[in-house]
Amino acid sequence: MRAYLNKIKSPGDLKKLNIDELNSLCGEIRSFLIDSVSETGGHLASNLGVVELSVAIHTVFDMPKDKIVFDVGHQSYVHKILTGRAGAFDTLRRFGGLSGFPKRAESEYDAFNTGHSSTSISAALGLARARDLSGGTENIIALFGDGALTGGMMYEAMNDAGHSKTPLILILNDNNMSITKNVGSITNHLRRLRISPKYFKSKEAVEGILKKVPFFGEKIADMLRKIKRKIRRKVLSSTMFEDLGFSYIGPVDGHDLKALIPCLEYAKKEKKPILIHVITKKGKGYYHAETNSAKFHGIGPFNVITGATKKSPETYSAHFGKTLVSLAEKNEKIVAVTAAMPTGTGLTEFADRFKNRFFDVGIAEQHGVTMAAGLAAGGFVPVIPLYSSFLQRAYDQTLHDVCLQNLHVVFPIDRAGIVGADGETHQGIYDISYLSHMPNMTVLSPVNFKQLDEMLDYAVNTHNGPIAIRYPKGSEQLAETLPPFDINSAVLLSAGTDISIIAAGRMANRAREVMLELENHDLSAEILLIPAIKPIDEAAVIKTAKKTGFVVTMEDNVKIGGMGETAARIIAENNINCKVKIFAFPDKPIVQGSVAELDRANGLDKNSIVKEVLNGKNKT
Repeated sequence: MRAYLNKIKSPGDLKKLNIDELNSLCGEIRSFLIDSVSETGGHLASNLGVVELSVAIHTVFDMPKDKIVFDVGHQSYVHKILTGRAGAFDTLRRFGGLSGFPKRAESEYDAFNTGHSSTSISAALGLARARDLSGGTENIIALFGDGALTGGMMYEAMNDAGHSKTPLILILNDNNMSITKNVGSITNHLRRLRISPKYFKSKEAVEGILKKVPFFGEKIADMLRKIKRKIRRKVLSSTMFEDLGFSYIGPVDGHDLKALIPCLEYAKKEKKPILIHVITKKGKGYYHAETNSAKFHGIGPFNVITGATKKSPETYSAHFGKTLVSLAEKNEKIVAVTAAMPTGTGLTEFADRFKNRFFDVGIAEQHGVTMAAGLAAGGFVPVIPLYSSFLQRAYDQTLHDVCLQNLHVVFPIDRAGIVGADGETHQGIYDISYLSHMPNMTVLSPVNFKQLDEMLDYAVNTHNGPIAIRYPKGSEQLAETLPPFDINSAVLLSAGTDISIIAAGRMANRAREVMLELENHDLSAEILLIPAIKPIDEAAVIKTAKKTGFVVTMEDNVKIGGMGETAARIIAENNINCKVKIFAFPDKPIVQGSVAELDRANGLDKNSIVKEVLNGKNKT
């Protein structure tokens, strides 16, 4: 029975509850989150940690007039529950259902779409300046975790906001975690900050009394404020946030509504740049999430009692990690760099085995890539595995600092292609396009673990220059035995006479499915696998195009700038009389859903491809 939660249809309903009732509501929300996410999967630990904070924010502020921008946004589930979306939580992260992140098209309460870290203050400052230009009075809030402070964009935004004195409320949710334990000097700085929230309550009370004193009350209050600042500066060194122009409040117990609400009310009233430092526990209230917050950061369906998840096959991420350790045992020049994701990218064992050759730079992909370039210039072989959607954050560094100098940096690209439930901000369908036009860059795409092993060995021990190896989330592999990897050669998987199917990576299995179905229509299809997307085996493309006169390309990338367009250019430049049909993702955001659902929705499933091929063949 969730007596209070069932009554919450909008944030306005929170204002009718007293502190005890709000605390009871928080308990009901935690229970609801655990039950819901155990069925749908999702980001549980981070949301359990912000229950009281989210309730306090929506109690004090007036949403949607006031606006909140979430950093990353995976901690917005409680916000969604409090803004009328609890009834749709069985659709969370599912095709056609609720997004796992804030989404403006989903609700007027979602002020800004987010999915990546360290962007919240910039977006909030833009909203605040839009408010000021329009003559508005709304409060603008940015909610971010301490892990976001390892991203340089946060300091660019704080420097701008603090200098301009634009009224803005920053809420730092400090749980000493991003996905795994945070690293760096910023984390150490936060540990040293200790000021009781009772100070602010007593400060307001004293100032309120003095202001009522006739004639001299306001002057006395002002004098005391100045004395207090001088004494505090003498006794306590300033925080980095104050040095950047923000009034600092905290740390505040993020699970104590009686402490949180007065601090938020104070910030709401002040109308200046303010940062509230809130201490929370990731996974709060659920034993398994508290004791293993990394596992429950983003998790699939699980057993509520035991916390157990369904055992899954070995993933590309895990296999990459094991192979890298094996290579590093034999090559002492190999070093590994991660942007706060050692577990997610398979580097846990490497970090344990080679501590002095492992570097966690925090959520700072730009810094990580350029640092890797420096390591390469210094004679080492840096391997920096990043999710495809996170590597794009370091586009300029990859081009300017790595490729233009032709430095030997290895980029294993995890989650390349469709990732599914995380939706448009995390789909890895752009890397072929944004890497292929970079000079000196090589782009590889394995179809199974064996080919990944061969490519990684080649990348670290033979290749000279920047090289990327893109592989999908999960464990889907092509079962066929292939010849050893050769950077210069495509692989003829099967010979045919009527249609040429050129495929890369995950789409190798789809090519096989389409070939078998076309046989039922008396069409003989040839499959050409492309292990090296750049440099592509032009001779093989030309040969198969001339042979069949009808080329079909398949890739787990957007159509624009992808492998298919490269193949079409080669065919056109060689004046081959050949029809080309490109199967890739369209020029639009790809929402959340399972990989199979998203393939069907975008015409990349077997039936859709066969239908299009048959229509095209009949017209030739």
